[in-house]
Amino acid sequence: MQSTGTGGRVGRVGHRIWCRAVRAGAAGSLVAALTLMAATGASSSAAGAATHARRKLGSPILIGASLSLSGDFSGAGKAFTQGYHLWQTYQNKHGGLLGHKIELKILSDKSTPTQAATNYSTLIAHDHVKLTIGPFSSLLTLPSAKIARRYGYALVEGAGGAPDIFAQHLPNVFDVSYPVATGLVPFAKWIASMPKSARPTTAAYATVTTIFTSSQFPVARKILEKAGVKTVYTKVFPTETTDFSPIAGGIASSNAQIVLLGSVATPTVSAFMGAFETAHYNPKAFIDTSGSDEGATFLKAVGAKNAIGVFNPNGWYPGIKNKLSKAMVKAYLHTYGGSVSDVTATTAEAYSVGEVLTQAVEGTHGFTNKKIIKYLHSGKTFTSVQGPVKFNSDGANVKGLVFAFQWQTRSGKPVLEQVLPKTASGSVPPLYPKPAWSS
Repeated sequence: MQSTGTGGRVGRVGHRIWCRAVRAGAAGSLVAALTLMAATGASSSAAGAATHARRKLGSPILIGASLSLSGDFSGAGKAFTQGYHLWQTYQNKHGGLLGHKIELKILSDKSTPTQAATNYSTLIAHDHVKLTIGPFSSLLTLPSAKIARRYGYALVEGAGGAPDIFAQHLPNVFDVSYPVATGLVPFAKWIASMPKSARPTTAAYATVTTIFTSSQFPVARKILEKAGVKTVYTKVFPTETTDFSPIAGGIASSNAQIVLLGSVATPTVSAFMGAFETAHYNPKAFIDTSGSDEGATFLKAVGAKNAIGVFNPNGWYPGIKNKLSKAMVKAYLHTYGGSVSDVTATTAEAYSVGEVLTQAVEGTHGFTNKKIIKYLHSGKTFTSVQGPVKFNSDGANVKGLVFAFQWQTRSGKPVLEQVLPKTASGSVPPLYPKPAWSS
């Protein structure tokens, strides 16, 4: 989802894994060569030969990324860091990339587009990374992709699926997740499909001004209004907004039966929900574009009871029936602890980036960006924990799947359930109307 947010902060920036994989026979040849050179007094030449041999036999491959380790997207920055490191650990246990151990270099962009662009320039021109993987959010992906293109680098990413990204027709950007504009479609179609006697008649829309959120609303609103759901409130607010009470109060005063909130993290969703509760306003359905997908972070912020009934769109959830996904969830719990509900779609997005990059490197038998870009544009279908991935000419995943999930209760505990589309395998009936807010 793109989208954002997952939990607190991590101190894994700049974490490095330095390993050397040397075949026994080659190692023996190397020692013999060094001994011979030493005997002839060619010590400096020996050092050079040793360096060259290590490169050939599996020196680390440096991969760079810029992530939001502070600022508005820091929750998602943590989740992306976890996803990238889970992929790195798995891949290094299985031979790395073409026999090279993966080393990640992650720079913090403070959730700002300017710093993200600067970081990718630094990673490529100064740190000489071989490959680049994306930041979090479409807002940061666009400037980052432009920098990567300047240097001829592919940018495989998992959270830059807004239409504005693909409208640039950049040949080097590849988003492994579903196209963002379709995020609210399953929810809107479900509302529209309700019998007229049960269908809500009014809707309120409020969204932050990011290309991730704002791109979803026109599509959903068109579907709902065509079904007779009248728009009674609409508001676009800047990203620097900190006091949401006037907007939430306006929605409450409209008494809209359903609310669609364009948010990028838990704090925004929590603020709106808190204001609704204070105003004793209980819509029949409430969906946010991102925030309620943040697992334990969301539950802690709003309370387990208040979470029940809240919807969010995404392309993945911990219970998805996918062998690759199950393995990733298991690895997450082993590495970070917690429960299954702590594993977020944002982590899966990052992990999927690594999976697709691995397939591109193996498919081209090397680390040449020009060849990787051509390979990713070849029409091949790749696999990931989120499902199938196939890129069109603009780098959008034409096979990306989008669902709506809802917090429900199972065995007395809150769980995120796949509910829409209702006909999709694994979906359970949506809870409607949602329960009233509860302190």
